Amino acid sequence: MPNSPSPRPQALPRSHYRAFRPIGTRWSDNDIYGHVNNVVYYSWFDTAVNAHLIEAGALDIHQGGIIGLVIETQCNYFAPLAFPQTVWAGLRVAHLGTSSVRYEVGLFADGQDQCAACGHFVHVYVDRQTRRPVPLPDRLKTTLETLR
Repeated sequence: MPNSPSPRPQALPRSHYRAFRPIGTRWSDNDIYGHVNNVVYYSWFDTAVNAHLIEAGALDIHQGGIIGLVIETQCNYFAPLAFPQTVWAGLRVAHLGTSSVRYEVGLFADGQDQCAACGHFVHVYVDRQTRRPVPLPDRLKTTLETLR
């Protein structure tokens, strides 16, 4: 029996996300086609999530005993973004495991209700030294719960 095609990805509204942070585009983000290059979007995903966790006191990237390693990432694009523009990254947690988290991120042009791009990435939290998965610490879990 043939597989049925996956539903076509759709732009999501701001209401789908639990927290937002602004990201300013840079001159170097644009490519020769006059819009932000696709690789920059992944950097914004990482920046938005980690900045949120650091500011909440849930992640110490310099001295903490755990670090988050990205094991999966994906993005769908719906509308172009370009310099100069403020982009808003919407965050939510779609799945919270013992040592892993699936974040969903929507990127919005300033003042827009539908995302220009959305995707996800998965962090597995590991011991900084051994690089083996560890259970999420309570402070991190509490912060992540606010994004569910």
